[in-house]
Amino acid sequence: MSSPAQPYPVRPSLDAEDAKIALRGAIRAARETRSERRRDEAAKALAEILLTIPEVRDAQRVGLYAARPHEPGTSALMSMLDALGKQILLPVLGAGLQRDWALYAGEDDLLQRAPGRPPEPSTEALGPEALETADVVIAPALAVDTHGNRLGQGGGWYDRALAHVRPGVKVIAVVFPEEIYDAAERPLPREDHDRRVDGVATPLEWHWITG
Repeated sequence: MSSPAQPYPVRPSLDAEDAKIALRGAIRAARETRSERRRDEAAKALAEILLTIPEVRDAQRVGLYAARPHEPGTSALMSMLDALGKQILLPVLGAGLQRDWALYAGEDDLLQRAPGRPPEPSTEALGPEALETADVVIAPALAVDTHGNRLGQGGGWYDRALAHVRPGVKVIAVVFPEEIYDAAERPLPREDHDRRVDGVATPLEWHWITG
């Protein structure tokens, strides 16, 4: 699972917050080396993998995200889910840590509403509790370990948002293949507020977390 090339600038002297900062920087730098062509190929493969998951294929409403340029792409998945008649909930970022959701209304509707923010829909904001209506949630991550610990972007937005997920609804994190970490060898730094995920998907495969 782990390899010498896998970013892991985590040392025993670092507390969890500082370890997360170091790891985020290393993973983001590695992501930026991936060409646009490779990202596009990965996005298409990821969509096909995710649609083999029964919980995704059978869902009526999917909690998803509109990917930024260096994240695992989701545009192909959104198009496929939309073609299947699924409703797609996407994040809408408010002031500070305010969180909201709105329904996907097509690729042309997704725009960057403010600098540094991911593309967002222009449809009616449904409130943070709208995620309770999702039948499955596909969440972004910088890394996931084999115990289900998820390394996010650092704002805590998803940890708060996932509190609204209904009991029993699966949360699947999406990463590139090299961003799955062996918790026995290279555990991700974790704090009390961090929420674990139920599964992980990459452009190569998916699996439930069993550790």
